[in-house]
Amino acid sequence: MLENKKILTALITPFNDDDQIDYPALDALADRLIHEHSDGFVIGATTGESPTLTHDEKIELFNHFTQHVQDKAVVVANVGNNSTAASVALAKEASAIHGITAVLAVNPYYNKPSQAGMVAHFKAIADASAVPVILYNIPGRTVVKLDNETVVELSKYPNIGGVKQCTSVSDLKYLVENTSPDFAVYTGEDTQTLGAIGAGARGVISVTSHLYGNEMHDMITAFETGKLQAAQEKMRWLAPRMDALFAYPSPEPVKMVLAARGEIANNLRLPMIPLTTEEAQAVNAVLEAN
Repeated sequence: MLENKKILTALITPFNDDDQIDYPALDALADRLIHEHSDGFVIGATTGESPTLTHDEKIELFNHFTQHVQDKAVVVANVGNNSTAASVALAKEASAIHGITAVLAVNPYYNKPSQAGMVAHFKAIADASAVPVILYNIPGRTVVKLDNETVVELSKYPNIGGVKQCTSVSDLKYLVENTSPDFAVYTGEDTQTLGAIGAGARGVISVTSHLYGNEMHDMITAFETGKLQAAQEKMRWLAPRMDALFAYPSPEPVKMVLAARGEIANNLRLPMIPLTTEEAQAVNAVLEAN
């Protein structure tokens, strides 16, 4: 699963002025990103403002997006939340959609389950899904963390095929070394991209690729072809831009930039709000630096 898929873009969900999903803008954005080396997409997830999308909107989004992208990129649909029953139901429905490569499921947030509780949660989702499940281990948002040993345990369970890991490069290295080569280990931290690839991870699930997909592709290619200095130079150029895109709640900064380019309207759903003029200037000052 996801072999040779280095850059998956954690895609925004554009909204029009009527607060509906802007499908023409979404399609045009996807086409550009595929041209700029996005190997696939994670849709309806954190960057896509998943907490504000209804169940019906998610299913409509998954159906539309797979039909538009077809076989030009892999598509991972986010189905997880802190209710196992709701996650199972959405996984069952989403995974039946033709063109969904895998589903993503986050650690159950707020209710603070134990490691054993999370194991049971993810196994239930895997049992319900017709496609592989990617674990989404992001303790900064969920409070609870899947321990490395728990991820390794889950990696051996049928139909659990990978992890989006938002912790440390040392954790990524441990997971790569202690799971099957078929288990897809991705970093979800843009600034870890080069370190993650160096540690043997499959790639990155990225927000920055909305804007700098070509540069990220060039960096990874340089590293894989032994041009380490070139890869490091490209990473040093990318790192402050990556940081700037997370200086304020994501996806507020990346939506601001895409709107300034005329690709989308700068519309978000509460509790996300557009950047202030001063915040936008601070982000742009970094992005526009030499």
